[in-house]
Parts: sequence; C-alpha cells; structure tokens
Amino acid sequence: MHNWDDFRIFLSVAKTGSYSASARDIGVNHSTISRRIQNLELQHGVKLFERTTTGYQLTDAGEAIFDVVMQASEATTQASRMLSGHDDRLEGEIKLTMPHELFDRFLASPLAKFCEDYPKIKVNLEVKPGLKNIANREADLAVRITPEPPEYLIGRRITYMQHGLYVNADRMKKIHQGETETPLILWPNIKGLPKWASHFSNPKVAMYVDDLSSMYEAVKAGVGIARMPCFYPDSVGHDSVIRLPIEQSLSSWGIWLLNHVDLRYSARINKCKQVLALHLEKHIPLFLGEHSK
Repeated sequence: MHNWDDFRIFLSVAKTGSYSASARDIGVNHSTISRRIQNLELQHGVKLFERTTTGYQLTDAGEAIFDVVMQASEATTQASRMLSGHDDRLEGEIKLTMPHELFDRFLASPLAKFCEDYPKIKVNLEVKPGLKNIANREADLAVRITPEPPEYLIGRRITYMQHGLYVNADRMKKIHQGETETPLILWPNIKGLPKWASHFSNPKVAMYVDDLSSMYEAVKAGVGIARMPCFYPDSVGHDSVIRLPIEQSLSSWGIWLLNHVDLRYSARINKCKQVLALHLEKHIPLFLGEHSK
C-alpha cells in the first residue's frame, strides 16, 4: 500500500529543492523528510533526487512522476474543498487572509468578538504581504483590495475606493515658501512620474515605499507627498497629515470579500463572511474618502 504522505513530501521537495524548506512547509523535522524520501526510493528501487550545489534536483524517474503526483495533489485538494463546502457545522478551521491595514484599522475587534461567539471555530489569520492561493486551500476566505478577482472565486465588492494626495502640513508650508523641488513618495512599481505629479512644480521622487502604513508614516514624517487610499490616513486622523484639495478620480480598485466557489455552502465560512461584511459596510463612507472632503 502506497502512503500518500510520502508523495506529498516528494512534491514539496521537488517544488522547494530543499529538505529544510520542505520540513518548514509541512511542519516536520529535516530527518523525517530525508527518511520518507529514502523509503519511497527504496520501495520502488529508483532514485528520485540528485543532490547538487543548488539543492535537490529531480532525476529522470522523479521527472516522470512529477505531473501525475501534482494532479493527484490537486484532486485531493479539490475533494477536501468540496467536503468543506458542504459542512453545516459552526466549528473547524477558517484560513483567513487580508491586508494588515484592514485588520488593524477595522476588523481586529469584530474578529475577536467572532472568536468569542463561536469558540469551536479556529481562525487562522494571515496578514503577510502577497496574495494567498485560495484554489490550493492556502486560504478559505479573503478580504482583498483588487480591481477584479479571479473567476473561480465568489463573493462581492463591498465598495470602491477613493484616493487622495496627502502631505505633512509643515512640509507643505516649505513647498509653498519656495522649495526648489517637490518631493514625492511612490509605490515601487511606478515607473517615472505619475500623472498627479503634474500638479506640482519640479517634482522628484524622494522615496519608494511598498507598504501602505509605512507610506503613511513617511508622509507624517515629512518625506513628501503621496497618493494613498483615503481610508488609511483618514482613519488614523493625525493632525499633521492633510489631504490636498486636488480631486482624484474614483479608483477601479475595491474592497472585496471572497471565497472559493466550492465553499459557498460552508456554514462557518458564511457566518464569518457575514460578520466581516457587516463591519466593512459600516466604513463605506471612509473608503469613499468622504471624511476628508
């Protein structure tokens, strides 16, 4: 009888090229990974990996089974997701992902109350940068800031977002008093100067920042002017950070609440969605920038 866990470990090593990384990924120690790969190789009389200076590489035998094992893994994940989607119990795990700015500013207290009201539901929250793959069960439920979600996800847009141009009030005084250059804070993916920079004389990039809360702190510290979704600076509401009276068009990006289609009947997922939607909807005027008009 074949042990599926051995093939799962094989797949992890093939993807990461490392026993140590696979051990961290699966949650076992390095020696367990090594032993299970050796058992799989001995059982079938083949070598699956060659150790190289850059990690573990698949042999011809390993290459031959990789696609088959991958398909089996995807089928297992789909079966698990479909069963979870028909679970009518208010218990079990919810893998929840969202940007930390939304959790910090709006959803920490509601989720604390949710955990108190439903103690048999374990919320596994991830607020790390980057999007989790819901199709592969890296997450069950997601609050995403996106223009359009993938088609395999269901849910709804809570609201669109309004952006504004923000600056430290003292920094703005210096600009008005004749600073030769207007410093800007931009996202790293922006190449050149954005269109909104045309509102200022002699604009130059002072800093690139890849995180919204850090961008806000840079503005508050006086680094320069930044274009940010209004909900964050307006919810923090620090007196030194002001929104400039320069109108920005409504963004195509919105706040979405999403889960995989196979989980649409899951009681715990739907209950959590209700709680998140209720509290996000309370802040729609904030997301639309109405607090700083």
